[in-house]
Amino acid sequence: MNKRSVKKARPAKASARTAVRKAPVRKASARQPVRKSEASSIVNMTTVTVAEVVARTPSALRSHKYRVGQTVFYTSSPISRPGASGSYQVVRLLPSDGDDYQYRIKNPGEAFERVAKESQLEVEH
Repeated sequence: MNKRSVKKARPAKASARTAVRKAPVRKASARQPVRKSEASSIVNMTTVTVAEVVARTPSALRSHKYRVGQTVFYTSSPISRPGASGSYQVVRLLPSDGDDYQYRIKNPGEAFERVAKESQLEVEH
């Protein structure tokens, strides 16, 4: 027998189930100095009121313009059928699609419902 044919006994590797991991050792460090870019942003911080937040983000805090059961006038887009324009009733409020809220609307003369963007609807007078 030569050295290559003799297998050395090696310890078995631990499986994922039986492996025991050591918790990382965290060293107590002194407070790190603030970087120049962070320091300038800290200096430029100001107090903001609720009114200013509302003014800055109107779409985030906006709600639906129309309510369920309200009668609205629907103006169809040039891509869809031009005969679709007319008086509809809001059936359900849908989440926004970018800038516009969406609504499920129904015309009493049709057997189906449509989805319309808020920009396509007006208050029926």
